[in-house]
Amino acid sequence: MRLDVVSLAPEAFAPLLALGVIGRAFSAGIAALHTHNPRDFAPDKYRKVDDEPYGGGAGMVLKPEPVFAAVEAIPVLPRRRVLLMSPQGKPLQQADLRRWATEYDQLVLICGHYEGFDERIRALADEEVSIGDFVLTGGELPAAVIINGVVRLLPGTVGSQASLEEESHSALLLEHPHYTRPASFREREVPAVLRSGDHGAIARWRFEQQQQRTRERRPDLYARWQEQQPQQ
Repeated sequence: MRLDVVSLAPEAFAPLLALGVIGRAFSAGIAALHTHNPRDFAPDKYRKVDDEPYGGGAGMVLKPEPVFAAVEAIPVLPRRRVLLMSPQGKPLQQADLRRWATEYDQLVLICGHYEGFDERIRALADEEVSIGDFVLTGGELPAAVIINGVVRLLPGTVGSQASLEEESHSALLLEHPHYTRPASFREREVPAVLRSGDHGAIARWRFEQQQQRTRERRPDLYARWQEQQPQQ
């Protein structure tokens, strides 16, 4: 997969290239990361990328010309999706990461900066994405989150595909608890069922734990999961 990031802080993405399985995926050619700085496409000699907002107000606004020029200079693959990082966007879901990882060969991620971006920049995007109801200084961290989440789903990045299917948010329910050795640690015991060797009982216990955890920690997800269950 080709990942293109339009950002005024391209250096923010360098750590991804050395980040565990994500970094190894880039080294192995499973994914390729390219950064594009709008400042390199600014039309004036001062490389100006922001300006005061029309109508007045605090802060500076990212200008459309450098961003459009940066995006339009990116090679276009047949299956491409352009994502705009924005606190006004749709909240990011695991299903989005899986959809982008399976349905597209190229993601272009546009990072805002300053007080905001010129409204006309929205026309470049296929989707606007938010990672939460809060505001950051730029879209670099949300873009890095998406890159991490997408690349780990690409075939060959993670050794066991089964582990990706069983984790939290893959099917609304949160993941069940995990334990490893020792069986007893500071008077806390590994549940006996996990040491029983009864795979059917273990599967039932894990499913029950998923339901219980989701009901207690994310009642909103639990309600959505219940709605999807066949009526008895």
